[in-house]
Amino acid sequence: MTTLKFGKNALHPTETFKVMHEAVEANVDPMGVAMPLIHSQVAWLSHPQELAEMLSAFSTKMLALQWHSWQRAYGLPSDDVEKPNPDDNRFSDPVWQESASWDIAKEWYLVMTHHIQDTLFATPGLSSKDRRRAAFWWRKWLNAMAPTNFLWGNPVAMRKAAETNGESLIRGMRNFLDDLQVGNVRMSSPGDFQVGKNLATTPGKVVFRNRLLELIHYAPTQAKVHPVPLVIVTPWINKYYILDLNARKSMVRWLIDQGIDVYITSWKNPDADMRDVGFDDYITEGIDRAMQVARDISGAKQVHAAGYCIGGAALATYMAWANLQYPGNKMPVASATFLTTLVDYHKPGDIEVFLDEGSFRFLSRAMEEKGFLDGKEMAAAFRLLRSNSLIWHYVVHGYLYGEAPPPFDVLFWNMDTTRMPAKMHTWYLRNFYLDNAMVKKDVLTVAGQPINLERIIQPIYAVGAEDDHIAPWRQTFRIHNYASGPKRNVLSSSGHILGIVNPPVNPPKREYWAGPAERHFSTEAWKDQAEHHAGSWWEDWMLWLKPLAGEPARPPAVETKKYPALADAPGTYVLES
Repeated sequence: MTTLKFGKNALHPTETFKVMHEAVEANVDPMGVAMPLIHSQVAWLSHPQELAEMLSAFSTKMLALQWHSWQRAYGLPSDDVEKPNPDDNRFSDPVWQESASWDIAKEWYLVMTHHIQDTLFATPGLSSKDRRRAAFWWRKWLNAMAPTNFLWGNPVAMRKAAETNGESLIRGMRNFLDDLQVGNVRMSSPGDFQVGKNLATTPGKVVFRNRLLELIHYAPTQAKVHPVPLVIVTPWINKYYILDLNARKSMVRWLIDQGIDVYITSWKNPDADMRDVGFDDYITEGIDRAMQVARDISGAKQVHAAGYCIGGAALATYMAWANLQYPGNKMPVASATFLTTLVDYHKPGDIEVFLDEGSFRFLSRAMEEKGFLDGKEMAAAFRLLRSNSLIWHYVVHGYLYGEAPPPFDVLFWNMDTTRMPAKMHTWYLRNFYLDNAMVKKDVLTVAGQPINLERIIQPIYAVGAEDDHIAPWRQTFRIHNYASGPKRNVLSSSGHILGIVNPPVNPPKREYWAGPAERHFSTEAWKDQAEHHAGSWWEDWMLWLKPLAGEPARPPAVETKKYPALADAPGTYVLES
């Protein structure tokens, strides 16, 4: 997996290509970069007719581009030959349209980059996976080489430098040196937020702690609450407070205000001493223990559970495991809510470009040496998936324009990364992403039990996000093909984070589709019969969950004699760096 590095640890471009060459020679491509590009070139050379047609189409576009350039050079009006993609804001300043020279530079860049991308995606005789990988890595290089990323190729940067008498460049150099010191292109200033002060401020207590997690129980805000509590299983690749950002955005606070008794997992940030902690431990010492503590404190025979992202994948595994581990009426969980959760990893989204046998071996060796996967490496990979908006945007605005990143709590959270134990993450990558074993009946064994998702007979509420590139909604929908209980599916607008952190507001900012789901429904068939609503899916969730949570009654104590408060929320694990 690739990462952004500065200073003495950075690879010079010639060294990078040397590594790629040596990887190809050894038949090992650690970053999954070289082989798809080589395969694409060989494939085109092996298909002369398709190659000739492609070159002919390219020649036609180049002639149009030359004619456009001549017209603009002589001050004549001319429509653009190539337009930026709808989400490409690099050329949004009017100067790129009004100035003939900058318009010509923009057009040449767009024509060349779009042609290369289209060519790679259309490579004959190459698997779709290799086509996507080849196009992905070329796109990363082309994005890096955009004229907007360089002072003399960015008219906006030069204009700001002139208007400020060079002050913008001085501020930009300071920003660059600050980033160089921390070893990352920052999206948020560290001083803008503080966990427990202006993030994760919902009152509650840590009522349980072991080597893997702290369990937080939140104080009620209503005189009566539903007696069946909700336990939220958060992903361990980020810290839990994405669901408790601030009073306005906090899902936790909103749930409490709805009369829901809420518990949430805050995972330990592991170091090398936890290298041998496995996925089984996260199921038994983590999720199962959280469910038992919530039952003990609330006095309820069962709890409801919700899992977000990888936390949802772990919850699905747990549900299949627990239905065997606790037969009859001893099952601790009454229903499960899955938020942007993959269980079928056949098409896991853009992250697939990083994953094959070669990159897995490379990453496994690196984790074995350190004992963990550094969260910064994972974060860098996810940023690379959207490099223009998550990397180069901040390079341009920070270094060329001299702007400080604006305060944004989601981006602060995104940079507050966590590590993952080597054994657990290696197992997770192998069995979920590479082997897709979770959906294969009784192939996977977890904590002594064979895993079959058909054993999940409890009601399910699943949420996907329309623009999610980490867990594509058409793939998260596939949980309904395996679980056996009654199912409801929701499709929220926006992406992996804002599709979930989606509080009700007036007037509504977003929309969602909701409806029952059956086994082997296609996504198109489901969406055709789903009801469309403006607003937040949170309200639909409550209409589903509250009837299952019992009649409101006096709330239980936040802490008990058996489970006394160990710390105030947000606890101690979330503060570890």
